[in-house]
Amino acid sequence: MLFALSACTPAQLLNATISRRDLTITHDVVYGPNPREKLDIYRPNGVANAPVVIFFYGGSWNSGSKSMYPFVAATLARRGNVVVVPDYRLYPEVRYPTFLQDCAQAVAWTQAHLAEIGGNPRDVFLMGHSAGAYNAMMLALDPKWLQSAGTSRDKLAGVIGLAGPYDFLPMTDPEVKAVFAPADDGPSTQPINYVDGHAPKLLLLAGSADTTVMPRNTLALAARVRAAGGSVAGKIYPGVAHIGLVIAIAPIFQGKAPVLNDVEAFIRAHS
Repeated sequence: MLFALSACTPAQLLNATISRRDLTITHDVVYGPNPREKLDIYRPNGVANAPVVIFFYGGSWNSGSKSMYPFVAATLARRGNVVVVPDYRLYPEVRYPTFLQDCAQAVAWTQAHLAEIGGNPRDVFLMGHSAGAYNAMMLALDPKWLQSAGTSRDKLAGVIGLAGPYDFLPMTDPEVKAVFAPADDGPSTQPINYVDGHAPKLLLLAGSADTTVMPRNTLALAARVRAAGGSVAGKIYPGVAHIGLVIAIAPIFQGKAPVLNDVEAFIRAHS
């Protein structure tokens, strides 16, 4: 199972430690007709033409909520980024590939409203953790998802994947198989099979102690992108587990691994 953070612990505890000072936060902006198709926007006050980070959370495509991730969004926003966190439809309401279509629509909405939210159209980044990293990487590697939403992966400055499942056939987890049925063992569901050397610049991060999504997913995708002539940077943090990777973004856990600094360095290098 590709775990999400618990709705009560540690997410609420982490979020209670995060300062929202000097940020403008707008909740529940509608990007589509379904009740789940809403997003939150975190803007640093007084900043214009800022890099934009669209963050997709994980949760096995059957759980999760944008309300659980202020500790990611506010922390990134306090570094000078506009951060957008969309909800998207989940199983059992939908199966693959509907959640990818929702994510693509959220990206298209964001790109269409960059002037309103203070974002730079040249500096839009996708970022995701776990199942959210899968979503981000599929949008980056398979151009049809963003094209179907009226935009293009060519408009992305980069994509950041945290502990993503990119090469996970055969599927053995019953919950994951249900999400991807009837295409549960199809190569078409795997991000690694869409590498063509023309994707946006990638940053792939994982922890060596991750037993939920094995680090080999990150290593295999990075190797495939390099072999195809694409741009990719990767890092495996010693002793960091699956949830620990995203929790390390929160200020009180940043000493566990330099995830935030590495993400910020990637954004600044490619903005």
